[in-house]
Amino acid sequence: MPSVTEPWRQRQTVDPASPAESERPLVLIVDDDERIRESLQELMLSAGIDSRSFASTRELLESSIPDRPGCFILDVRMPGASGLDLQNHLAEMRDAKPVIFLTGHGDVPMTVRAMKAGAIDFLTKPVRDQTLLDAVAAGIARDVEQRASSRVVRRHIDRFATLTPRERQVFREVALGRLNKQIAFDLGISEVTVKLHRSNVMRKMDAKSVGELIRAWEALAADLGRGGSTEANTG
Repeated sequence: MPSVTEPWRQRQTVDPASPAESERPLVLIVDDDERIRESLQELMLSAGIDSRSFASTRELLESSIPDRPGCFILDVRMPGASGLDLQNHLAEMRDAKPVIFLTGHGDVPMTVRAMKAGAIDFLTKPVRDQTLLDAVAAGIARDVEQRASSRVVRRHIDRFATLTPRERQVFREVALGRLNKQIAFDLGISEVTVKLHRSNVMRKMDAKSVGELIRAWEALAADLGRGGSTEANTG
């Protein structure tokens, strides 16, 4: 399968609707069976959930998708790239939407593989409507939480970018629990200067306490662990 995840991500569009409308969940259905796609869209409609359907992973990847919370419902075996292939590509994206597999060809190893890769559920056709709707609700809830966390991290990254190299060093040392005199000794500066940098870091990071500062550092560190490009460790 060609590596097309990143171009597709760039084609995602900002929903031009109102803020409230742009936060309406959107379920993305990928299944090569037209009857299944229509049935799933009718089910989503009956539950008041917006949805869009695609006949293949390629059709999905070539489409522009509104930036809204939601989840995927993927068939496993389809012509071309499978649902598992798509899941692997989605896993390479940061903040990828949660995945629900719906298949008539499931087996235990396949289920284990999908769940280990982070799938919400692995359901076998035919599936009870309520079972699927419960899985969709769980997927949407997870995505809403992921999006909220991502917004917080982005704010931290933007604020972090305003720090000077020395302030970043002090930020790191404070977050690691170092005392002002220890930081001063390690950096070869006075304790008064450390206090000044520390005050600037608190103000620029909009932290009201050392606890908030530590949580901001941990959020930045987690982003780095997921492949973020922010250079947080300058010391």
